[in-house]
Amino acid sequence: MSDPSAQPSRAEQRRNTEARILAQARRLFAESGYDRTTIRAVAAAADVDPGLVMHYFGSKEQLFTRATEAGNPPLPGGTADQVAEQLLDRLRGSLTDEPVESLAVLRSMLTHPEAAHEVRAASRVYKDRISEAIPDDQADLRAAMVSAVLIGVALGRHMIKLDHLADADPEQIVEILRPAIRSLTKADD
Repeated sequence: MSDPSAQPSRAEQRRNTEARILAQARRLFAESGYDRTTIRAVAAAADVDPGLVMHYFGSKEQLFTRATEAGNPPLPGGTADQVAEQLLDRLRGSLTDEPVESLAVLRSMLTHPEAAHEVRAASRVYKDRISEAIPDDQADLRAAMVSAVLIGVALGRHMIKLDHLADADPEQIVEILRPAIRSLTKADD
């Protein structure tokens, strides 16, 4: 006789199915963007009925929102020197292993208003924290430029796959960018 406790409960089955759907949705949104990812494609990839995707998530918009939720990295803080090094450390991490949630948002931001809003909101929060550390009357502009550079490098590596940047060692990229980021944040003043 089999052990009934070895069988997953309905709640566990539901959580497993939901996790499988979310994993496939993240992958597809990251690969194809919001517009080209369909509920049917997510369902097929997760080996479930499209109706089940809708039952769990309600709409493509809600699925996208859940699929792109990620733990927010800690905000930079401290002196200009500390902030510059924190940003470079975060860049190093994202060049090594960009979270699929971030890639899904970045791929979708040009065609999907919610993704664009998410990128703007996250960038605004980061810009505000960065600008607090910059001892300059143009701190907001400098912080916005830092954000643009970091987003651009991540896009160039992971999405566009620019020659040389896509295959470069993350440490090498960080070392090349270090003087620019330190200059923009006034870390060396």
